[in-house]
Formats: sequence, C-alpha cells, structure tokens
Amino acid sequence: MMKGALLVLILMVTRELMFQTSEAEACPIFYEVFGTVSLGSKMLLNATLDLVAATGEEKAALGKIQDCYNEAGVDGKFLDLLLMVSINLSTDCIKHSVSSVVNSIL
Repeated sequence: MMKGALLVLILMVTRELMFQTSEAEACPIFYEVFGTVSLGSKMLLNATLDLVAATGEEKAALGKIQDCYNEAGVDGKFLDLLLMVSINLSTDCIKHSVSSVVNSIL
C-alpha cells in the first residue's frame, strides 16, 4: 500500500516540476533528483531542488520519498535502479527520445 502511494506521490511531484520546465530541461532534472533521492542525503537533495526553485511542500514530499528509500536499503535502491533502466531502455521511451531530438533539430 505504501509503495503505491509513494509512486503516485513521485509521479505528481515529477509532473509538477515538468509543467514548470520544458521537456528538454525536465529530463535531466528528473534524473538528477532521482539520483539525489536514492543517495539519501537531505542536504544534497535540497541543494538539487533549489536549482529548480522547488517549494517547501515539494521538498518535504521528496524528503519523505527519500526516507522510504533509506528504509528500503541497498536492495530496494538497486531494484528501483533496475526498474528505471528497463523503462529507459524500452522501445517506447527510445522512440520518444529519438523523435524529441529530431523535432528539436528540425
């Protein structure tokens, strides 16, 4: 139950950050925030979120997500990394990335 709520929260915060930035900016920001969340350092997370002018509520929400990551330990973080890699290497994701690059060039 907690994992489902956590996933919804991650998607909501990520989507909110993407509304405030262009697609080209949102992707690197997402990976940077995801990486800092998984590292477990609140100071590093807040510094990363300051780069995108995140609100206090967004920082608190991502801090709670980071707490869940820290509770999951190395095994949980590794499984999430595998999930992220499988999503990014999926056919749909690659097609979208290629079409975005081609549209940007054109």
